[in-house]
Amino acid sequence: MSRFIEPVILTGRNWVVLEPMERRHADELLEAARDGELWNLWYTSVATPDAVIGYMDAAMRMREELGAMPFVVRRKADGKIVGSTRYFNVDSKNRRLEIGHTWYSRSVQRSGLNTEAKLILLKHAFEALDCIAVEFRTHWFNFDSREAIARLGAKQDGVLRNHQISPNGTLRDTVVFSIIASEWPTVKAHLRWLLNKPRG
Repeated sequence: MSRFIEPVILTGRNWVVLEPMERRHADELLEAARDGELWNLWYTSVATPDAVIGYMDAAMRMREELGAMPFVVRRKADGKIVGSTRYFNVDSKNRRLEIGHTWYSRSVQRSGLNTEAKLILLKHAFEALDCIAVEFRTHWFNFDSREAIARLGAKQDGVLRNHQISPNGTLRDTVVFSIIASEWPTVKAHLRWLLNKPRG
């Protein structure tokens, strides 16, 4: 029986290549997380140095058992791994999925890299997988992430109050956004405009 999401390499025009995550990526992924010590951000789920293998194993277990597809994010200019992202919460019957578990090295944040990564992930979801909706979720206090998701063109659906218990024991309110299939042509045009406009 075929999977809804088969392993695929997604290549952007200028910034990024997304490759299915494998154990061989561990050292490079840890190096990417060290750029900014991202595990110190309490509202994210970036693995600490001693937990990278466990983080990757959990991601790949999600792939095998739940149909997810975790990717490493390579910067196209030099081939260096600079982060990770994932298709998950896959509902193949209803052709829905979520894009998340996304983090980037500090040195590439606020560049065009995330915009192009989202463009190629969304393009594959809507045009190859024929999704009817793609969801994004983030922590209420992750204001940068909320702003970045809205900037993509996703609409806020609502807030799941006390949705999860965070590793530090606090209760997480989760902000839910989505893009639906009928919006995709306009969102695609917007993302391409963002990528092509001059950067100050």
